[in-house]
Amino acid sequence: MRYIDEISNYIPKNEQEIKDKEVILELYKTNGDNILYRDSKVAHMSASIIVINEHHDKVLFGYHNLYKHYGWLGGHADGMDDMKMVAFKELKEESGIEYFKLLEDGPISLEILPVAPHIKNGEFVSAHVHLNLTYLVEVNEDTKIRIKPDENSDLKWIKFEDANSFAKEEVMFPVYDKIFEYIKKTH
Repeated sequence: MRYIDEISNYIPKNEQEIKDKEVILELYKTNGDNILYRDSKVAHMSASIIVINEHHDKVLFGYHNLYKHYGWLGGHADGMDDMKMVAFKELKEESGIEYFKLLEDGPISLEILPVAPHIKNGEFVSAHVHLNLTYLVEVNEDTKIRIKPDENSDLKWIKFEDANSFAKEEVMFPVYDKIFEYIKKTH
């Protein structure tokens, strides 16, 4: 489904999602599909994927070389207008996982995430925000996984309650807490 339809139809779970949805729709209204590209240097679309095990008590996190901590998998839209397909592409690229069970057809979370200034591929990247949709899949914990050395150096199954101690990025704590609470209630 086209990303703007998914965002328009998304039912926010809390005040943060209500406000972030309004901002994303306003950015779309003023910038159109330009927000699908990194050329939109202040704000652009991204998709993340929460990979949980078959017991629904652990999440697969990658150790991101750029940020030096663990977190969900995902990436930039880079012109793709189907965020679910972006999330699936990133899952395969960052973990080697090709087979999974999609637990919900649409996104389970929507957020605007700050990205600190950093160096990527030898170039300075200014601070900006990701306009993010998150999807949920289930994978057997015994599934063979592999790292993507230019992006991550480890993949680890982590209990939900331990996720923030591995993530270490405080801005992500409420996002992960919101998502894991949602999973516990609905799955």
